[in-house]
Amino acid sequence: MLPADLSGVVSIESGSYSHPWSLRQFEGSLTAGHDCHVACPADDPQDVLGYAVTMTGAGECHLLNITVRRDVRRGGLARWMLAHLMDSARAQGCQAIWLEVREGNAPAIALYERAGFVAVGRRRGYYPALRGREDALLMTLTFSAEWPRTTDPLQPPSPHPPDAMDH
Repeated sequence: MLPADLSGVVSIESGSYSHPWSLRQFEGSLTAGHDCHVACPADDPQDVLGYAVTMTGAGECHLLNITVRRDVRRGGLARWMLAHLMDSARAQGCQAIWLEVREGNAPAIALYERAGFVAVGRRRGYYPALRGREDALLMTLTFSAEWPRTTDPLQPPSPHPPDAMDH
């Protein structure tokens, strides 16, 4: 992710959440050196289809944000992006990935469970919601010695995954 990508990223974020990250939060992630990724087609690198922000340290990766543009959802892009992030975390020497997910976000929870994440806790009132606060499930994936897997449940079903993730 580059500063030039931020208008597309913020547009997707604003159209996806009732309490979106602000431009400043994305700028702060870039400044802090977090791993910030965008997925875009090779023939149009300005067309941001999705993005992710992770923070690594102490042998762990924390997935802070992963979002796919509404008009390209349900096509395997989130699975492809998550697989990319998992490979990247493992290549950086991480032993595990952690994330929080809204308790009511069933599609995201299903994606993470298919990838091997397990719920290990709950953060009460973690997310702002339209009526008060919403709990988050704390999920983790611990990499085994056999990583990468021989059969990848995240293999995108679409013959058209993005050609590039990152700028």
